[in-house]
Amino acid sequence: MQELEFDIDLEKSLGPWIGKTTKIVDYYLHEAFQQHGLDVSKEQMIVLKKLHHHDGLNQNELAHLTWRDKSSLARLLAKMERKGYIFRRQHEADRRVNLVHLTESGRQVFRNTRPIIQKAIDILEKDISKSEIKRMIEILKRIQDNFTSEIASQ
Repeated sequence: MQELEFDIDLEKSLGPWIGKTTKIVDYYLHEAFQQHGLDVSKEQMIVLKKLHHHDGLNQNELAHLTWRDKSSLARLLAKMERKGYIFRRQHEADRRVNLVHLTESGRQVFRNTRPIIQKAIDILEKDISKSEIKRMIEILKRIQDNFTSEIASQ
């Protein structure tokens, strides 16, 4: 059977540019958190943020909001629990459901990440106009919609 050859110019595709940008931002945040003595990952910070706004979410809701599968979220939450950032409590009406809550330590870590996140945003948006930022957000939302529609149709 003859194999078809595809000539793909990745440099002209959005995927590698989005991926590389994400890796650079992730690296910056990791280093900045460490420099400020914060024992938190970007993934943990996202969970802290979600719980800061909606404390007591159940694990399924949290998995959905953070785009994580249930088992990887459970591992992440176990690590955060060991660090004292969160605690889990069974739902009173449905013992199969775990509600996730922030501890005071978790709230403090989240507060301490805020200036670091703001600095990252400032660097990210440096020399980019408000209209360019707005347009980029619109484009990224369309890309996300493209993929979520494709995933939903499978």
